[in-house]
Amino acid sequence: MSLKTWLTPIISQRLLSEERLLKQRAKAEKRRAASGAAHQVHYFHQVDDPYSALACQGLAKLQKCYAIDVKAHIVGPPPDSAAPEREKLIAYSRRDAALLARRYSLYFVDPGVQPDVSRVAWAGRVLVSAAERGVFSDAAGEISRRVWSSVATMTESALGEASVVLAEPDVTRKHLEAAEAFRQRLGHYLGAMFWYGGEWYWGIDRLYHLEQRLQGLGLHRTGSPRLLFPPADDPSEAFSGAHSAPIDFYFSLRSPYSAIVAPRVFALGRLAGVPVRLRFLLPMVMRGLPVPAIKRRYITLDAAREARARGISFGRLNDPVGRPTERGLALIPLAEQLGKGPAYVLSFMQGVWSEGIDAGSDRGLRTIAQRADIPWNQALKALKDDSWRATAAANRLELMDLGLWGVPSFRIGELSVWGQDRLWAVQETLLRETEGLMPRQPICTE
Repeated sequence: MSLKTWLTPIISQRLLSEERLLKQRAKAEKRRAASGAAHQVHYFHQVDDPYSALACQGLAKLQKCYAIDVKAHIVGPPPDSAAPEREKLIAYSRRDAALLARRYSLYFVDPGVQPDVSRVAWAGRVLVSAAERGVFSDAAGEISRRVWSSVATMTESALGEASVVLAEPDVTRKHLEAAEAFRQRLGHYLGAMFWYGGEWYWGIDRLYHLEQRLQGLGLHRTGSPRLLFPPADDPSEAFSGAHSAPIDFYFSLRSPYSAIVAPRVFALGRLAGVPVRLRFLLPMVMRGLPVPAIKRRYITLDAAREARARGISFGRLNDPVGRPTERGLALIPLAEQLGKGPAYVLSFMQGVWSEGIDAGSDRGLRTIAQRADIPWNQALKALKDDSWRATAAANRLELMDLGLWGVPSFRIGELSVWGQDRLWAVQETLLRETEGLMPRQPICTE
């Protein structure tokens, strides 16, 4: 065992612990109180980003429900290094935002194309002006609606009514440059981002973490605390009726989000009475697509926070990149032949993401295999078979054909979604199949 392999689980357990996070939050609050500053939330808005179109509507609701000060920043798209499949990301984000809008009763309609460049430029100038004057939340929802309302071109003259204040081009340029530099200095790269007291929250999906933090500080304005944007509850009881469509689960053994959703998707399959088909892929970095350090850091911290919210053990990790992942994938076909596919995937994920097991060693992989009832003598033979590589490549092409590229992703029937925070959409599809139900979480409107 190398020194790095020995130290990584110890260090990661400390860095990703809830205790450390709470201490950081307490220190941030102590500094804020000592300075006399308001509870300030920084929001980063990308004009042509569908997730920002939703986030700015959430920002307006936050300001109504919580005693916070908002500082808005208009930013451009993420760099290529953080968006390796940019065109697919753009197309998917529109359809995903439409799905989220229906769930949270927000406005977004996918027009099928990105808004016209002239419209984006106009909206950018309006929103920079609004941000500079401290009225971003009042203007952003309507301006975003105009940006996405249709595919027709909106020129400045057509939209330049007296109530709209346009920032000068030079002011707009300087604002964008300063905003992007500030975002990078704080440690992020995306639009639709909220930053408060040293912690990032991405889009509508993560606002419940921010809300819970603000409620803990006593900043809720409306009496009894309720969440504006609650996370979906995982099912706890068996579904009624018969289901036919299997759930295709696209995952990587090196993906922390795949790790924290694996027990949940297998549980959903059991409760719904449908099989979960394993569609494993090589990690992006092992396919020649580098992941910037700033992105890796956010993903790991966010996965730890999401895991805690779901009661899933996570944080004592031993990064399985390279040989550990290849060895892990080599055993999946054997595990499936033995009827132990889900058990083996869960054992591997728990081992490398929660227990710090080195899957690159025989000792570590043997532990992972044997507790999933996979005989080690058969595992040793499977490790010599490289046929899993062709399967992983075929799964990647299948995922790309769905318009997706990242993991974890899911397909059931006509639905295909990306992200551990989209399992609720799979659940709703299963419910609609036999019960005609579209369950919703309660929404706090004020």
